[in-house]
This record gives sequence, C-alpha cells and structure tokens, in this order.
Amino acid sequence: MAHTAMSGNGTTAGDDPLQTAVWRLRSRACWADAAALLDPGTADTALQRAALLVERCLYTEQGWEEAEDALRTAEALAHTDDERGAAACERGYLAYAATLLGVRDRADEARAALGRTAALIPPGTAGRALLDFRRGLLAQNLADAPQAARAAFRRAHAGATAHGDLLLLSFTWRHLAGLALREGELAEARHGFSESLRIREELGYLVGTAPALVSLADAEAEPEASRLREEARRLFQLLGGVPTWLARQLSPPAAGAATA
Repeated sequence: MAHTAMSGNGTTAGDDPLQTAVWRLRSRACWADAAALLDPGTADTALQRAALLVERCLYTEQGWEEAEDALRTAEALAHTDDERGAAACERGYLAYAATLLGVRDRADEARAALGRTAALIPPGTAGRALLDFRRGLLAQNLADAPQAARAAFRRAHAGATAHGDLLLLSFTWRHLAGLALREGELAEARHGFSESLRIREELGYLVGTAPALVSLADAEAEPEASRLREEARRLFQLLGGVPTWLARQLSPPAAGAATA
C-alpha cells in the first residue's frame, strides 16, 4: 500500500510526520489507532483508512464491519479512475481475506473486484504492481494455480522494483520463495525468504517480521530453523498473538508450554 499524496508513506526520513506516525502504528499491529489519525474527508485519506482496516482483518480475523464501513466511504469519495481502481483493489483484498480465513466465501467477489481494478488502473503504475500481487494471492491460495501465481508475483516484483515499493517487494520475495520451496528449490527459497526478512527488518515492519522468520525457517536446516522459529515466537507473543494465523505454524517451545 503506497500513499504518496502526503509526502511518503512514513518509512523513510523526510516523510510527512503524519505518515510516519501512521506507519509506526501500522507496523506494530495498531491499525485502528493508525486509522484514527486519518481524516476520511478526501479520497486519498479515506482509501488509506480503508486499507489499514482491511489489513487488520487479514492479520487479526476481526474488524470486518469497520473495514466494510471504511471501504464504502472510500468508494463514495472516489471520482477518478485511479481512485476507483484503488478502492476496487481494496474491495477485492477484503473479499479475499474473508474467503481465505473462512469467514465467508467471497471468492467471486474478489475476482470481480480485482477485474474492475485492472480495467481502471493502467499497466506500469504502482497500483498495478499491487494488483498483480493480489491476483497472485488469489491464484495461489484460492485457485491452487501456482504457475499463474508465479507469473503474477513476478509482474508485481518487477513493478515494485520499478517504483521503489520496498514493502511490496518484501511480499513478492516471500511468495516467490514460497513457490520455489514448494518445488524443492531450497537455495532460491532461502534467498527470497532472506531478502523478505531483511527488507522488513530494515523498514521496521514488526508485524510482518515473525511470518518472514517462520518462512525462512521452513527452508533452513536445524539448528537454524529452530532458532528462527523461537525468534518468531517471541515477536508473535510480543504483539499479542498477531498475526492470528501464525499460531497454526508455531508449535509450542516445550511440552505443556503456552503460546500466544
């Protein structure tokens, strides 16, 4: 998610102070607090609020109604093709999250919304890179079509590189590495997972660091794999058990010990 209208997205020195505050809260799993800093009076800020609350749904499996309300506001304020396309992209992502997490099957809605996005956002733009990534997620996780997912992730990776979107790059590295691991390409998987982890640590994207550690652990041998998982477990507990779905991948450190 890249919002540049207010001078940067908060990840680098010199960015707008508001965006810096929003980023710090978002990266520490405080999406509601981050959204509360934004006045949804313009299309850009309304969209950013919606994107934050949609992301909270995916990481916490909660807040669906708030995300829907914020998204409807963003859709109502969208007037240009770029704004309408960005809102449709968030609509598709919310529907994808609801389907993936078993809240409700909204796969058709997700595909339709991302199709609308493709009609509104031209190739070569930052928004198109995000769209390509989300289309890859649908192909990988809802359609079980790894070849289509790889092609979409590669387009997203190229777009993120061209536009300097480091956070999106951390996601494309991780998902391309996951496909490589699935095919037994351990060296390629380790490289991709390591790059994803490096970027997230450099950006201070704390809420995304534990998943990156677990992914890298899956491609490493012992004892490194256990060390990475233990580090991920500590971060997971520090953030109060977020992302919730990571609990299924983190086994207890010892018999009878509790995990967040």
